[in-house]
Amino acid sequence: MRSIWNGAISFGLVSIPIKLVNATESRSVSFRQIHLEDGGRVRYRKVCELDGEEVSAAEIGKAYEDADGSMIPITDEDLAALPLPTAKTIEIVAFVPAGEIDPLQMDAAYYLSANGVPAAKPYTLLREALKRSDKVAVAKYALRGRERLGMLRVVDDVIAMHGLLWPDEIRAPEGVAPETPVTVRDAELDLADALMATLGEVDITGLHDDYREAVEEMIAAKAEGGAALAPAEPETEGGGQVIDLMAALESSVRAAKEARGEPGGEAAGEKVAEVTELTSRKKAARAPAAPKETGAKKSTARTAAKKTAAPARKSTSRTASGGSSAKGTAKSTATKSTATKSTAKSTAAGSAAKGAAKSPARSAARGSAKSAAEPAATKRQAKKATPRKRSA
Repeated sequence: MRSIWNGAISFGLVSIPIKLVNATESRSVSFRQIHLEDGGRVRYRKVCELDGEEVSAAEIGKAYEDADGSMIPITDEDLAALPLPTAKTIEIVAFVPAGEIDPLQMDAAYYLSANGVPAAKPYTLLREALKRSDKVAVAKYALRGRERLGMLRVVDDVIAMHGLLWPDEIRAPEGVAPETPVTVRDAELDLADALMATLGEVDITGLHDDYREAVEEMIAAKAEGGAALAPAEPETEGGGQVIDLMAALESSVRAAKEARGEPGGEAAGEKVAEVTELTSRKKAARAPAAPKETGAKKSTARTAAKKTAAPARKSTSRTASGGSSAKGTAKSTATKSTATKSTAKSTAAGSAAKGAAKSPARSAARGSAKSAAEPAATKRQAKKATPRKRSA
């Protein structure tokens, strides 16, 4: 890597020759300005406001603009004459715990490389001292014409330096915090803790710029003569909407656990019940049972026939106990009863066939009335046929 600054680290009476190397680089896709009519490149030209002539880099100097708009020229000799002890030196002023450095002060990052073989021993000494003390070094250095503040720490086996903003360059956060008083419940804090525990661990080396990849794919597609990529569907904006904070936290915890392959049914120690709709039972309850007309008619006919046959059997047994002369009458009665059964069957079958005109209940009632009248007639015939006994 190419160094951007050469100097030394001043560590008490120890001087460590080093080279300053950029530790970061921008991966953003840069664009050029073109003329839309013909696609020609549009460039910025440095032109003097007084004569309108284009000025080269060798003819450009520095100046300070005063409050009244007048320019005060400043030369490189003027800057070099200033007392700047850190012009070529990174001067360590203190060693402090890393927690005392406000991340808001963090600026650009650099790697410090030992410049030459003699610098290897003091460089390693400073690196191991920083590791052992678990502290960082606060230093001053000058770069690009101004004095800066820096922080030295160990990254792997290399000493890295972070540029820091001066304390008076950090703005106070006045009027930024919500002015409306808000009360946060313990249950909400518990859910927030659960969400933090789920999202807290991540391999930061696996994070990448999705937008940059999409831009590169679009450029490659257009370079090959293809059409631009289809626009992505806009996400639903949630601004200005009042949401249920507890429900949002619970959903976030479940979604985070499911994304990590963990059971997502618990949030903050409470199980969230899942409701399963029993569609089969509801459909069965809503759908009315279709009546089977043919089966109902058959069962009505059989019931009517049974009711008709039962009284006939009782009357036949009573007649047989009356004497031998009643046998013929009983036979005839049984014959009539048999005929009655067939008549009842035919009647029931007929009533079943006429299901559209007469209901099964009426036909069954008529059959029952006939069967109730027939046993009475049978008893009268049996009394007439039996001879009366004369007294001696």
